[in-house]
Amino acid sequence: MADTCFRLHTEFEPTGDQPEAIGQIVANLGQGVRDQVLLGVTGSGKTFTVANVIAACNRPALILAPNKTLAAQLYNEFRALFPDNAVEYFVSYYDYYQPEAYVPASDTYIEKDSSINDNIDKLRHAATHALLTRRDVVIVASVSCIYGLGSPEYYARLVIPVECGQRFSMDALMTRLVEVQYQRNDFDFHRGTFRVRGDVLEVIPAYHHERALRIEFFGDDIDAISEIDPLTGEVLGSVGKTVIYPASHYVSDRDNLVRAMSDIRDELGERLREYQASNRLVEAQRLEQRTMLDLEMMEELGYCNGIENYSRHLDGRAAGQPPSCLLDYFPDDFLLFVDESHITVPQVGAMYKGDRSRKSTLVDFGFRLPSALDNRPLEFAEFLTRINQTVYVSATPGKWELDRSQGVVAEQIIRPTGLVDPVVEVRPTRGQVDDLLAECRARAARDERVLITTLTKRMAEDLTEHLGNMGISVRYLHSDIDTMERMAIIQALRRGECDVLVGINLLREGLDIPEVSLVSILDADKEGFLRSTGSLIQTFGRAARNAAGRVILYADTVTASMRAAMDETARRRERQQAWNEANGIEPRTIRKSLDTPFDAIYSAASEGGKGRGRGRGRQAAPAVENVADYGTTPEDLAKHIQKLEREMREAAKELEFERAATLRDRIRLLRERLIEA
Repeated sequence: MADTCFRLHTEFEPTGDQPEAIGQIVANLGQGVRDQVLLGVTGSGKTFTVANVIAACNRPALILAPNKTLAAQLYNEFRALFPDNAVEYFVSYYDYYQPEAYVPASDTYIEKDSSINDNIDKLRHAATHALLTRRDVVIVASVSCIYGLGSPEYYARLVIPVECGQRFSMDALMTRLVEVQYQRNDFDFHRGTFRVRGDVLEVIPAYHHERALRIEFFGDDIDAISEIDPLTGEVLGSVGKTVIYPASHYVSDRDNLVRAMSDIRDELGERLREYQASNRLVEAQRLEQRTMLDLEMMEELGYCNGIENYSRHLDGRAAGQPPSCLLDYFPDDFLLFVDESHITVPQVGAMYKGDRSRKSTLVDFGFRLPSALDNRPLEFAEFLTRINQTVYVSATPGKWELDRSQGVVAEQIIRPTGLVDPVVEVRPTRGQVDDLLAECRARAARDERVLITTLTKRMAEDLTEHLGNMGISVRYLHSDIDTMERMAIIQALRRGECDVLVGINLLREGLDIPEVSLVSILDADKEGFLRSTGSLIQTFGRAARNAAGRVILYADTVTASMRAAMDETARRRERQQAWNEANGIEPRTIRKSLDTPFDAIYSAASEGGKGRGRGRGRQAAPAVENVADYGTTPEDLAKHIQKLEREMREAAKELEFERAATLRDRIRLLRERLIEA
């Protein structure tokens, strides 16, 4: 495994509070301080500070974010800062996920239903592959990193090394590939499959997307290995030797699988005896039928649907022992940065109990063996035993992080842009809607944007309808809107397609819209989670990226939370203004690209490993297409993309590779425009 060598690529130098914060954190890490806090205000460049700390310490790092959107944003930023290193993305690979569940009250069984995002699955494999092959690795992850993943020992043990001149027959290689869950498919060649043509075997590793390995045989010897474009067959370069990693994180050799199946049968027999002794014959029949079907599939294919529910047996763990997860793939000296720690830490702590409650019902009523309970996220105490030195990053760190760090806090109050915290004003609730309407019109006239936060979804919808009827271009966000649609709505706001965005708690952490000059908070005096001191400070921060930033609180009384939030904002503002005056800095609004965080993810997947020191020749990009040519709605565009995908697959089957490649590039461009549409 190569030595760590992080190279930070940027034209900027640390400024303001950043040099002091970087120096303090690096010194503490060098002295073995286990926990510390980076208290950085919105827009102060916390990501840049973290990148400098990683480069200075030269150690693998995990960036833990509270949701996919923030993780995507951080992934985009770190890839730009470390283009020569392995910056990877590890989040849940489900676009849609309905977990298996049972509702005893109505005797309703809900079968697991999901839609896996192939791009994200590839990036998850790329993350574990990078951790096992190099040390200059930064993984940006969601809370998915504490969920059960196949054992890294088995995963690493079942790699397939191949080398030119190696005595390794094609039949033996095909057998090994099938054992690690690659599938032979001579017609639909995609990630995780292999195909055979004469004395040539081609395979697309699970951690790649648009590059394949071509292995040529001479008798029982490997004669040549090359990287190719799987669509066109173009040779991209020769390879002396390489290693093929398994196609699934849940893999096992045959001997271990036989042992695991024996253990499963033993557990099944014990469980059936318990049911029969208590005369629960329906549950006994249900469990026996389901488990025997899974065992038959494992016997024939080496895996089964829902094989993760048997992970305890596959790993050889004792009952109650925690599963392996992404944290187990890291070396012992890795650094952990918990972004937006005030919400990420409680989120990590909450995962286990919710998962346990659902699975306990499945086990009690015979849908799963008791060992399925050990396919779970880590308990919070287990999480703490797996992490090393940690930096908790937030503008409003929680009490737990502050207590754990024992007062070791690096403050980052000064913004490199000279921007100061917004002016906060309290206005009465009487006539608040008319007052807000006037403010929205004034901002729209200046080509500025407005965020409005409410307490309920109904109020957000009603207010959106009212403002729209009054001629304001307005949209709203709430939890029923999926991630990609949220990004599209935010992009529409930034581009000026709408002037006002109404929401609830979705308008807090990490929403980066520099065009916003006004944040308005309705019912600010209603004490609770959404109007706590931390939530208010976070919401104020949405106006801190614009030089004209302002916050209006509509309230009839000033609560303790409001007072604390306004006092802290005033303290920071005073310090920021003093710095600007001392250094002759004129605040300026942040200018930010309109690219979405997810653009980098799909780009990384399609480029097959950008950011890891590899390049490849490509055809010239097709002319930019006009979305309107295919209809006026995103649904029309999605249908056209599906049509082009069918044409691309047909062209590939007919060996019309140039046409297929052209269609592939058109599809990529149209997908980018679908996100923006």
